[in-house]
Amino acid sequence: MWFPQTTQSLSGIAVARESPLFSGHGFWAGSVVIVQQIARTRHTLRKVIIISASDSETQQREQGAVFMPKFDSAGLVTAVAVDHQTGALLMLAHMDAEAIARTRETGFAHFHSRSRGRLWMKGESSGHVLKVIEIRVDCDQDALELRVEPAGPACHTMAPTCFFRRMTPEGTLERI
Repeated sequence: MWFPQTTQSLSGIAVARESPLFSGHGFWAGSVVIVQQIARTRHTLRKVIIISASDSETQQREQGAVFMPKFDSAGLVTAVAVDHQTGALLMLAHMDAEAIARTRETGFAHFHSRSRGRLWMKGESSGHVLKVIEIRVDCDQDALELRVEPAGPACHTMAPTCFFRRMTPEGTLERI
């Protein structure tokens, strides 16, 4: 049995790096392997979905029913939070495999903080959590839209949304 060398591992998704055992058998052709686990332990595997770097991978990612996030070189995907009732854009953040897994597990939005270098749950200190109603995935799976019910202002400035200013034709910002 092959156990991946994971960069992150939780109950939903693990991103695996190339393993000599894996590539030696000719199965490794791409840059990502998605591993679903049966338990919350790191070495109990139920299912391994092998994703190869080929046209079929692109077709499967863009048209298929398998969640195959396309992480950037830092292991992140862009995520936007949108108010489920109003459609208002609330915030933009980044998610790694651990943040996606925790969000799916708890039903509350978790992100990867680039400045803190760690996982954080939106509202963990303010109480202004984002209850996730639905996760939408863009066409090439490198961005997520979290449809949420906010429990207060989404922005750390206490504005309802992080997008509370617009650029004028003169290039200055005005509050909207």
